[in-house]
Amino acid sequence: MTALVWFRRDLRVRDNPALCAALEGHDRVVPVFCFDPSLLGGRHRSGPRTQFLLECLAELDSELHERGGRLFVRRGRPERELVELAREAGADEVHFAYDVSPFARRREERVGRAMRGAGTELVSHDGLNAVDVHAIETLAGKPYTVFSPFYRSWLGAPRRDVLDPPREVPVPSAPAAGKLPKLEDLGLEQEVSDPPAGGEQAARRRLDAFMDGDVREYSDNHDALGQDRTSRLSPYLHFGCISPRQAEERLPRGKGAEAFRRQLCWRDFYHHVLLHFPRNARSEFQERYRGSIRWSYAEKAFQAWAEGRTGYPLVDAGMRQLHREGWMHNRARLVVGSFLTKDLGIDWRWGERHFMRYLVDGDEANNNGNWQWIASVGTDPQPYFRRIYNPARHMERFDPNGDYVRRYVPELEKVPDRHLAEPWRMPPELQREVGVVVGEDYPEPIVDHREAREEAAARFRAAAGG
Repeated sequence: MTALVWFRRDLRVRDNPALCAALEGHDRVVPVFCFDPSLLGGRHRSGPRTQFLLECLAELDSELHERGGRLFVRRGRPERELVELAREAGADEVHFAYDVSPFARRREERVGRAMRGAGTELVSHDGLNAVDVHAIETLAGKPYTVFSPFYRSWLGAPRRDVLDPPREVPVPSAPAAGKLPKLEDLGLEQEVSDPPAGGEQAARRRLDAFMDGDVREYSDNHDALGQDRTSRLSPYLHFGCISPRQAEERLPRGKGAEAFRRQLCWRDFYHHVLLHFPRNARSEFQERYRGSIRWSYAEKAFQAWAEGRTGYPLVDAGMRQLHREGWMHNRARLVVGSFLTKDLGIDWRWGERHFMRYLVDGDEANNNGNWQWIASVGTDPQPYFRRIYNPARHMERFDPNGDYVRRYVPELEKVPDRHLAEPWRMPPELQREVGVVVGEDYPEPIVDHREAREEAAARFRAAAGG
């Protein structure tokens, strides 16, 4: 008997419930990845993330080869390609890890209908989250919409065991496996210069390094921009090169480990929210703000933000890190998000879309949840003024030595520490002395933060009708 294993965001052989379940009940399996044109050309189209995906798939193929198998590759609509592959291989089941995004769920429904029509069963498994986000609910049997009570419930939710990798992955001799495309074959290009390496081995090295070191001080250091003691596991978690259960099981005791566990919970929370409120993918969670906020759509201001030319060093550093690495420190994500939505008053969806273009860890649920959180239109119960961040004060607190800013905004390298957060306040003679004349060598601030704060407050009060 033969089964298909439909890989999507579980690109690993270790702790893979779908792969293990298929191998348990069948003599042969057909591990397959299908390049879906609807996803490659959709609103979340991304060259950097797709390149990372290709590296993950190449390594998955290598891991399968070591176990006697290989990765089958198809390109086209999965409801057509997978049905045809199942027919050619004589497969009676298709195993896969469930996903929560509206796109993924619609795709699963289409594939399920097609498979049932062909007499093949579609079988879903956990694997994307630390817990089953479908199963967590309030005492009233409803989904959670606030993080803190979700966290308490999440801590007590059952965990599945972490699974060993299979020793063998027997595959049929036919049909043909197909080849992995190159990025340019998919009509995409790499847009970042220094991305992380994709794949399960890179993920395991990153996990080992974090668990052997920075996790113990994570609660104290995870917001420090200059040192960057974060795990940097998010791209690998997004594509399932490691599972959240693998990460959680490795956690030692202590405050730092618990702070990191809480971050795993935030990931599951946003997946839970998008699962139950799919309209969040395009509109505000808070109904009172749907269509009532007068967002700006100023192209010039948005472009300055996107290119790291706002005149606020911490904002510019964050955006330049994104374009260099396809990743951004989470504290910087909050600062640049606040600046776009509060200081510039620009629609959070523009920021969300820009992040999804460049982020190698671009996860719809988490990206959407974080953007709505910082824009004060999501599940966060805090009032809007708690999310209006002063970039200069944030830099003084989280990058006091200017290491982060100087790393990504090198033209400010010689600016003295006391002026680095607000270089426009340097006396003209000092600007000339250090070679940073504001307005020539580095942009002037595109807005006045104090005035922008007042305008944001007025915008939210008007939207709320008060």
